[in-house]
Amino acid sequence: MKNTTTIAFDYGVKSIGVAVGQTITGTASPLSALKANDGIPDWDQIGKVFEEWQPQNLLIGLPLNMDGTEQEITQRARKFANRLHGRFGLPIYTYDERLSTVDAKARLFELGGFKKLTKEKVDSVSACLIYESWIIEQY
Repeated sequence: MKNTTTIAFDYGVKSIGVAVGQTITGTASPLSALKANDGIPDWDQIGKVFEEWQPQNLLIGLPLNMDGTEQEITQRARKFANRLHGRFGLPIYTYDERLSTVDAKARLFELGGFKKLTKEKVDSVSACLIYESWIIEQY
């Protein structure tokens, strides 16, 4: 299996979690979350992340309701995915991210209690969990 680098995003209107995943390990590492202004990121910052990590794929978590239906934020995440593809031309994948934030909080709590539960860390660990759940389904 060829190692592929994927940048995963946990989209939000104020903060976008970012992680870099590798197929060879099936794991992802959190990067610094990106600040967003009403869901719009600093595209130059995203460009710098891509320059550093040279991803082959992009993965965007889709925030769905617990019953699987879409909500307004789901459409905004899809729009973000489309804009990423339009700007950078990389293959885009989306993945149902239900429960990733809850799982991220649980994982961070295990690693060090409430002190670790900053919003930025939760968002980027959520992006890791989105990647790790997605990659299991790919292979």
